[in-house]
Parts: sequence; C-alpha cells; structure tokens
Amino acid sequence: MFSRSLRRLTGLLGLAACLLLATPPSVGQITTEAQLKAAYLVNFMKYIEWPGTHTTLHLCLFGRDSLGPQLAPYEGRQIGGRELRIRRVNSPEQLADCHQLFIPETEEARFGAVLRWVDKQAILTVSDAEFFTREGGGIALVRSDGRLQFDVNAEALNRARLKPSSQMMRLARQVIGGAR
Repeated sequence: MFSRSLRRLTGLLGLAACLLLATPPSVGQITTEAQLKAAYLVNFMKYIEWPGTHTTLHLCLFGRDSLGPQLAPYEGRQIGGRELRIRRVNSPEQLADCHQLFIPETEEARFGAVLRWVDKQAILTVSDAEFFTREGGGIALVRSDGRLQFDVNAEALNRARLKPSSQMMRLARQVIGGAR
C-alpha cells in the first residue's frame, strides 16, 4: 500500500514537473486555469503514442475555443522530436492531419457530430466538459477537489489506435473502460 502511494506521488510530481517545464518562458508560471488547460493539452501529446511516423504534431482547436492565445507560445516547440503546430478547425475536411482535437465545453451541442467525424481516426479528442468521456471523447479536463484533473476514456483511445503511457493512465482521476 505504501509503495503504491509512493509511486503515485512520484508520478504526480513528475507530471507537475513536466507541466512546469512546458510553461512558455514568456509566461514564467501558470497563473490562470486557461494556461493550465493549455499546458495539459501540450503535455498529453508527450504521453500518447500515435500510429505511424510524424515529423509534426498538430493540435487542432475546434469551434469557439478560448485557449488559442494560451497555446500560441507553444507553437513550433519540439515534443518528442516533433514540431508542434496549432490551428483552428471547423469542419471534417480540416481534420486530416490533426493528432489532438480540443473541443471546448462551449461546443457541447456539436460533441456528437464532431466525435462521429473523428471516429476510428488516430485523433486524441479532449474537452473541458466534465462529461466528455462519458459521451465517447478521449480525455475530459475536470475541476475536482479545487484543482484541474483529467478523466480518460480508454475505449475511445483504443478505437482511435492511440497508446497512452501507463504513467498518464495512473495519473488520471478516473479511467473509463479500462485499467489504470
């Protein structure tokens, strides 16, 4: 029991360190929830393995997102030897090279349609809507116990042929459809 708690604490400290290292130098430290969400989005890309080889990773923002300004400083950064590109999308035709798709809670009415667009494609879907994983999305950023955490839908990631790291799965607040 003690060993398990120690491993979890070590993992949490590791993720926290990664989040701090991912913070753009111009910002210095994460001061808003939007900046923290942006850091999570970038860091999720470090803990997911996509099929095939890619020299660029595309983080796509759907609809009326509010994280564009917080993500802009990450543009062009290296993640696992690949360059990060960030862009907005609004239709299925624009999703072809997306690796991660952020769908904000404000687009709740369109969750079903967007999830059908990406069904069985190697795209990590993320939202800040707490119920997103129960709707079939990959990762939901959730506010719990006064802090930002995340839930993972292992079945959605499996359908998308994505392999999350075991460390990320252990740090999730909740894993739906699979083991931590």
